[in-house]
Amino acid sequence: MNRAFNRKKDKSWMHTPEALAKHFIPYNAKFLGHTEVDQPKGTEVVKDAVRKLKFQRHIKKSEGQKIPKVELQISIYGVKILDPKSKEVQHNCQLHRISFCADDKTDKRIFTFICKDSESNKHLCYVFDSEKCAEEITLTIGQAFDLAYKKFLESGGKDVETRKQIGGLQKRIQDLEAENSELKKQLQVLEEQLMIAQVPPGSSMFSKTPTDIFDMVPFSPMTPLVPLPASNGSAPQPPAKPTEISKDLFGAEPFDPFTCGAADFPPDIQSKLDEMQRQRWRGSKWD
Repeated sequence: MNRAFNRKKDKSWMHTPEALAKHFIPYNAKFLGHTEVDQPKGTEVVKDAVRKLKFQRHIKKSEGQKIPKVELQISIYGVKILDPKSKEVQHNCQLHRISFCADDKTDKRIFTFICKDSESNKHLCYVFDSEKCAEEITLTIGQAFDLAYKKFLESGGKDVETRKQIGGLQKRIQDLEAENSELKKQLQVLEEQLMIAQVPPGSSMFSKTPTDIFDMVPFSPMTPLVPLPASNGSAPQPPAKPTEISKDLFGAEPFDPFTCGAADFPPDIQSKLDEMQRQRWRGSKWD
């Protein structure tokens, strides 16, 4: 890795080797973004990238957008960029893919590094803003490179291949987690659609007899009337036989005042009925 700073020989590193080899060093910073660059290294290359991202960030700031805050986790395996609250990994830059790292000497808050993307194989320049730790973060990345190189010499190059495999597996795990999350969302949508499509309780899948506007079954003369069973469960009574007495439209016997008994009317009315009966008899006799 090419670095835009010189470490004095009598100056010791800031962190213990164990902290970077077995754990990581966290830092908080503001993430201006990343942009593609033509070269994997060079001070002028990163200067152009910084100017470009600063201009884009200035436009977004005028629109009311704030610079997002991130957490950096630096170790001998790489630099992880995470959301500080959810701890979700936004970018995982493996150390062997980082080709250049520098802090801006004109603006003490800015530091950058160039990393080759594992999917597109393009060189991307990442730019950060840290008010107090820009130079310290750059030195920490330099120390991680120094320890990783020593470990490489001790392992005869095997450790680099192992880290590549681990990095590939980590990337695969992230892709599977994202795919799993998307499948869960699709499954939830399908379950909601299935609940809507289900038949409501109490409804029947069989066809119902058509009814009129009053929700009554229309009468058909071809349909025989079947007596319903009694409420106590006993057999229904047989229909009554028709009598010889003729009935009117409403099923009642026609009224005949001459066939009614004498006790059915008051005396004055009864006397008039008797007189009418005698006149009727006399008329029929002369006929």
